[in-house]
Amino acid sequence: MINRLQNALGTRFRRIITSDPSGVPPWLGQISAGDDAGLFQPSDAPWIVHGDLSTLIGGIRALLIQALHPGSLAGVAQHSRYESDPLGRLAGTTKWLTILTFGGKQQIEVESARVNAMHQRVSGSFTAADGSRNQYRATDPNLLQWVHVAFTDSFLRTFQMYSPERQLNLADEYVQKWAQAVTYLGLPTGPSSEQQLQDVMFSYLSSGQLEVTEQTKRVIVFIKRPPLSRTALLVYGFLFQAALVSIPSPYQEMLGLKAKPKWLVVPVARGLMRIMQLAIGSHSPLEEAAVERLTRIGVISSAR
Repeated sequence: MINRLQNALGTRFRRIITSDPSGVPPWLGQISAGDDAGLFQPSDAPWIVHGDLSTLIGGIRALLIQALHPGSLAGVAQHSRYESDPLGRLAGTTKWLTILTFGGKQQIEVESARVNAMHQRVSGSFTAADGSRNQYRATDPNLLQWVHVAFTDSFLRTFQMYSPERQLNLADEYVQKWAQAVTYLGLPTGPSSEQQLQDVMFSYLSSGQLEVTEQTKRVIVFIKRPPLSRTALLVYGFLFQAALVSIPSPYQEMLGLKAKPKWLVVPVARGLMRIMQLAIGSHSPLEEAAVERLTRIGVISSAR
């Protein structure tokens, strides 16, 4: 009975994040394919972090932080379907993340080529808070770096704060190894330690590159309350508060959002993560497919 319930809830959960009615990620075959180990193995920090449910909170946090760069925000607002098809956009991001984390190198190259082709088409202009017009391109190294560090910082911080595995000392390893992902998007290097990550993040803030425009405010409102069902929105509200409380105060102030007390949000969010894990079970088709590939090619033993 428990297994049947977990399978049913797990399928419903995966329908949302993959945008597929069957609940089976359409790119599952890409994870299984290939005869190489890819970038990471089950013991590596990116695999551990991205296989954790805290990524649900990290994704929301990353969107909020990334929205503070007007160039990054303009690319999303002008070239993505975040308003008309938010779940489709979520599925696209999930596909990129999981293939880079669990897939073989050939599939990583194919997926990166898909993302890079989209980036080539993303360009335009935005109005800064002071009224000036500025040009942007998604392939701009400065924008690519901001998106990468905001993503990396968000997934690391929410893992550290909310995961049952948060006691693991893997921050430097995660930052250093996940930096490989950005090389596939056109940047030769990313931060290689937790301290470097923090330094780069602060450089954007201290140099005045981050600001809030009217467009920023509209996107923040959308992120705060996306078009989900009542049940999903109830859960999402807790996840949003968990994301917000993990954001340092300078960014919270820029976003114009006031977090609820950390002493209240953190234990509730940790409990919610445990409940969700129990509800959907530990079954992860994508991780299982990756483990099967690694076992087939002899990288790990079948007893693992």
